[in-house]
Amino acid sequence: SRDYSAPVNFISAGLKKSAAEDVSEEDSEEDEKPAKQEETPKEFVPKKLKTGGNFKPSQKGFVGGTKSFMDFGSWERHTKGIGQKLLQKMGYVPGRGLGKNAQGIINPIEAKQRKGKGAVGAYGSERTSQSLQDFPVVDSEEEAEEEFQKELSQWRKDPNGGKKKPKYSYKTVEELKAKGRINKQLSAPQKELSQVKVIDMTGREQKVYYSYSQISHKHNIPDDSPQQPLGKDSKPQGFALPELEHNLQLLIDITEQEIIQSDRQLQYERDMVVNLTHEIQKMSEVLSHEETAISNLSKVLDMVEECERRMQPSCENPLTLDECAKIFETLQDKYYEEYRMSDRVDLAVAIVYPLMKDYFKNWDPLKDCTYGTEIIAKWKSLLENDQLLSHGGQDLSTDAFHRLMWEIWMPYVRNIVAQWQPRNCGSMVDFLDSWVHVVPVWILDNILDQLIFPKLQKEVENWNPLTDTVPIHSWIHPWLPLMQARLEPLYSPIRNKLANALQKWHPSDSSAKLILQPWKDVFTPGSWEAFMVKNIVPKLGMCLNELIINPHQQHMDAFYWVIDWEGMISVSSLVGLLEKHFFPKWLQVLCSWLSNSPNYEEITKWYLGWKSMFSDQVLAHPSIKDKFNEALDIMNRAVSSSVGGYMQPGARENIAYLTHTERRKDFQYEAMQERREAENMAQRGIGMAASSVPMNFKDLIQTKAEEHNIVFMPVIGKRHEGKQLYTFGRIVIYIDRGVVFVQGEKTWVPTSLQSLIDMAK
Repeated sequence: SRDYSAPVNFISAGLKKSAAEDVSEEDSEEDEKPAKQEETPKEFVPKKLKTGGNFKPSQKGFVGGTKSFMDFGSWERHTKGIGQKLLQKMGYVPGRGLGKNAQGIINPIEAKQRKGKGAVGAYGSERTSQSLQDFPVVDSEEEAEEEFQKELSQWRKDPNGGKKKPKYSYKTVEELKAKGRINKQLSAPQKELSQVKVIDMTGREQKVYYSYSQISHKHNIPDDSPQQPLGKDSKPQGFALPELEHNLQLLIDITEQEIIQSDRQLQYERDMVVNLTHEIQKMSEVLSHEETAISNLSKVLDMVEECERRMQPSCENPLTLDECAKIFETLQDKYYEEYRMSDRVDLAVAIVYPLMKDYFKNWDPLKDCTYGTEIIAKWKSLLENDQLLSHGGQDLSTDAFHRLMWEIWMPYVRNIVAQWQPRNCGSMVDFLDSWVHVVPVWILDNILDQLIFPKLQKEVENWNPLTDTVPIHSWIHPWLPLMQARLEPLYSPIRNKLANALQKWHPSDSSAKLILQPWKDVFTPGSWEAFMVKNIVPKLGMCLNELIINPHQQHMDAFYWVIDWEGMISVSSLVGLLEKHFFPKWLQVLCSWLSNSPNYEEITKWYLGWKSMFSDQVLAHPSIKDKFNEALDIMNRAVSSSVGGYMQPGARENIAYLTHTERRKDFQYEAMQERREAENMAQRGIGMAASSVPMNFKDLIQTKAEEHNIVFMPVIGKRHEGKQLYTFGRIVIYIDRGVVFVQGEKTWVPTSLQSLIDMAK
């Protein structure tokens, strides 16, 4: 058996051998090589490089396993390689190292025996002088060794065996103060966490701490190994004294806390000094303000006492209302705050009310309606509560002026209204108009609703339009500016009384129009139109039925009675009356006159005379226009039909001229109306594009005719059933209620606009 207890020598890269030993080893290898090659299978034999035989580090010429540079590349002469030539072209000199500065090594690896059994690097550097020469470095070996020893010292024990000196940390007072300020801001969860019980099981024994901060102050417990005796050269070992260290640390912590608490107390006292300084300043300001207020209140009290003294009956110089107003103005101007803070209601009740009663004791509102308005307006600015006014309230307990008007001024008004006759409304209306800007709104509403309206309602119930000589509007309408919608309940009984009075009325009586005309703008449009249709229009229709049309001896009274109501009844109602009761008779008389060889000049004058009786608004109505155009058609047919008989010279030309003139007037009037409508639309902000939109079916047909280059124009003097005939290209048409009728072989056929365009093309 081998002895494994013998020491082992570690070699970094093998033992350094002599040249004779290298040669003998090479020969033995050459002898063994053929045998090994024969035994090795062919597929496992390494292939030779194309540059020449296998590289053998043990060939002759290698020093320490490395071939010398003198024989470098000598094997290349047996091959066709050009490596040596390429190296020489790039500046390689045989016998020198590779590289730009020939710093390549000759013997890169050499063996060196270590001194002892240590590991690599334990006995210093193992590089030889040759390798150091072949590997020049920038840093010195001493620096590298120093750095190595420095890193090694972190893992090795101190060879001297000495104990490291303790490091002490110092804190200044400022650092402790800063730490105290930070700890002062510690939140409640962190404070609770600092008092948690902690069990430390990381050491040999279990330890219990009562805060996480104590973990950082834990002490190492000395090892349980037996202490060795102190030798001659040995040093005494240190003993751990955790109790002493704990007590010292506790004293340090207590001192720190005392310093922090002292700093906090000092800061608190400084803040208290600043706060008290500000309080002293504020209290001094308050004191000066209170002194000023006391001085002002004493002056106000002196003025009020002076007023009370002068109000005594035994006083030689009694206080008047004007002087009292001046005193209150002084209080308001010079002592505004005290005046607003004081109880003005009690002050006014004690001083102003007795003076106000004495001022109005002989007042008659209907005779002198403006008496006292100026003085009351002055007291309104002095006594009225602005806050109450802004909220629209009527609390008599907080507003002296409202209470003054209600208790002093209002009784006089109640007495005078109780004695007032509603038909004599002028004096009462003037009185309320003169006081409307002074009296509070709620008091004025009370007067109108509770005092005036009941009197008017009772008087309307007693009114009889047939017997009363005074029109009702003369004593109702003056109240419109003041009462407005409050009078609505009176209108219905007034209309009923008027309707009863009109039952036996005849249009020849013009008094009805005088009574009704003032109410047109008072009643609503719907109620007024309904009243007219029910009570007036039937009477006018009966009057037109009684009208006799006689061209030779015409009585126009009945016609005048009807036309006189044009502004009272609507245009549509008047046109309906004329269509039903006037134009049938009028056209019949015209036809009979034309059938008896008439004088066409007289007919022309008669036609123009009747037409002049109507206003432009009535003539612009389509129904009235159609009736007069129908009369022109009748006259044209009469002139054209009497071909063989006797014809008055120039009659046909006169009738044609009349027709042309009247049609031109109609077209001019229509154009003027359209122009006015366009101007009104432009003023209302409607664009020009909207004005180009066709307003009726005729305009639409005209627009389509212009688009397709078709002539569209009226046929002068030609009508069918009162409808104007038009030429649309070569086709004759007429328009009735938005429908186009085309003339067929026997009758008129309705057609669509597109079909009409196709036929015209």
